[in-house]
Amino acid sequence: MEAAHYIHQQLNIREQQVSSVLKLIADGATTPFIARYRKEATGGLDEVQVGDIRTVNEQFEKITKRQQNMLKAIEEQGKLTDELHKQIETTFDQHVLEDLYLPYKKKRQTRAEKARKNGLEGLAKIIMAQNNQDVVGASERFVNGEVKTTDDALQGARDIIAEWVNENTVLRAKVRNRYQQHGTLQSKVIGTKKEEADKYKDYFDFKQSMKKTPSYRFLAMHRAADEGLLRIKVVVDEQRVFDLCGRFFVKGNNEAADQVRLACEDAYKRLIHPSMENEALNEKKKQADASAIKVFADNLRQLLLAPPLGKKRILAIDPGYRTGCKVVCIDESGDLLTNETIFPHPPQKEVSRAKSKLFQLVQAYKIDAIAIGNGTASRETEYMVKRIHFDRDVNVFVVSEDGASIYSASKIGREEFPQYDVTVRGAASIGRRLMDPLAELVKLDPKSIGVGQYQHEVNQQLLKDSLDEVVVSCVNQVGVNVNTASSYLLAYVSGLGSSLAKSIVDYRKENGPFKTRTALKKVPRLGEKAFEQCAGFLRIPDGKNILDNSAVHPESYPVVKKMAKQTGEELSDFVGNKALLDGLKKADFPYVDDFLFDDLIKELKKPGRDPRKQIKVLEFDSTVKSIEDLHEGKTLNGIVTNVTDFGAFVNIGIKENGLIHKSNLANTFVEYPSDYIKLHEHVTVEVIQVDVARKRIGLKRI
Repeated sequence: MEAAHYIHQQLNIREQQVSSVLKLIADGATTPFIARYRKEATGGLDEVQVGDIRTVNEQFEKITKRQQNMLKAIEEQGKLTDELHKQIETTFDQHVLEDLYLPYKKKRQTRAEKARKNGLEGLAKIIMAQNNQDVVGASERFVNGEVKTTDDALQGARDIIAEWVNENTVLRAKVRNRYQQHGTLQSKVIGTKKEEADKYKDYFDFKQSMKKTPSYRFLAMHRAADEGLLRIKVVVDEQRVFDLCGRFFVKGNNEAADQVRLACEDAYKRLIHPSMENEALNEKKKQADASAIKVFADNLRQLLLAPPLGKKRILAIDPGYRTGCKVVCIDESGDLLTNETIFPHPPQKEVSRAKSKLFQLVQAYKIDAIAIGNGTASRETEYMVKRIHFDRDVNVFVVSEDGASIYSASKIGREEFPQYDVTVRGAASIGRRLMDPLAELVKLDPKSIGVGQYQHEVNQQLLKDSLDEVVVSCVNQVGVNVNTASSYLLAYVSGLGSSLAKSIVDYRKENGPFKTRTALKKVPRLGEKAFEQCAGFLRIPDGKNILDNSAVHPESYPVVKKMAKQTGEELSDFVGNKALLDGLKKADFPYVDDFLFDDLIKELKKPGRDPRKQIKVLEFDSTVKSIEDLHEGKTLNGIVTNVTDFGAFVNIGIKENGLIHKSNLANTFVEYPSDYIKLHEHVTVEVIQVDVARKRIGLKRI
């Protein structure tokens, strides 16, 4: 089977489109580039579809490689028939493929192998035929050497038959279906670990349909099992499986049939069940991983695309009690201007001095906004700051500080602020996050940002790959100012990577800002292919060519100039002229492809526009300072801090986040909370449950 046909079957995307994408990938094109600048070739496939084609193609290559390895191994054994060759070559279900290979797989010393060495395969064939004859009498002929008795002979024959039963591909497929469709997931606490496992008490004696168990629940159980606190297993109706085996292999009602029946039961209990249980658990784990990773990726995308404040002067505060609040002032470029420490909270309680210091800093450094980390003492710090009468309008924002401590101790943090300690770096990162979340968060390992669930339980490589794809997608969707971006941000631009990103920054330092996109070709090792892939995603504000600050790719500049000339306008008057552009018809520009025409008009109306929304200030309820101030029925403003499979966590202005369970998200059944609520979304909620002892708050979205 050709790759394009296989991918078409998996994704239901036309083969011609798939083939075009595969050709572009083979030529070194990135997913963002293909989705944005090769729509004519792909028929307008979006970034998700292009990414899916890339992923499924990798799966196809992995399967075909496995097929070839199997064929080679079986051929070396001299057992490869034309029929088997065809079966393997046309099978793309990995489980079925492994079933086909099972009889030829090199085995350790099994009971069946031992029985064969003792010459009992002939007896197994006699029994398997199930003719009406004296089985015990037939077995007497095989008593010799290590086979001491007829019971030994019959046991060995049954061991061989059990292996045949286990290796039957049709039976395995039917049993596999029973486990996946009708299996029950069970968990029990290990008796000696009851106290230690208290946080998993919901799963001490738990049963649920394997198919219906939500991913977050399975991952919680899986974590507990890994910690040695629970035992989990998959249970099916054994009698139904025995009956299934009987229909396959038991042909009569005689002594031989009885022996086959015993062999079937042994095959199931000793060979098939352990294999199918592991397979079912592994398959469920893969599904749970995929679900959790999708939640994490969706949340990360929303976090990276959170509204930026923009180039403003910011005073950032990393709140604390005993060690004080770390305060930094940063300029429009994110450079550190000064740093201080104030002690407005217990035990020092220097409130007046702290307020005076903040007033002076805002005045001296012409601060536009204040960013307060949302960790310890955040609410108290915000309360204090909002009671300072500054000499200018200063908005106050609460900023997520997840991962800030990791950044402050990282190599990147040390390189950016070598003369400052970790507390100052952390505060600076909080301020920069307000200015531009994307530019700052790309410096962190996405896993440390804390916007997922069970991140340590899922497949770490898949998680990394998925989150890296999200970062790349977001960076290229927004676009990057090549003259101000850090090498860490540039590294995610299509076609670059860390090495070329560093070369760009080094060239910029030595030669000054880039005046045109074409000047990028002067950067060492940045060749034509890299330029093709990256140029459209890099921006040059105030450059020589107005199009260099847009998403229009340099390869389309001649087309835009020709369009402008046709309308009788200079390029500078053509770009950004919404009234003129709205009136243009595709039919008047036959030299422009359909997809390109639509993209150019959309981009030229607002060249260099930032696709992110404008940031908003959220006012928490000033009467609520702790969980003790809450009561059922109270209405509050909040901001979503995390979205999971079971609901959304909301910051309502106190230390504890509240949970909107998915059953309280909408007046309809909610399967996927992410369809109804987004990270950083401002919401109005009603308190429906308060458990002060367990620090739990139940919310309902209004």
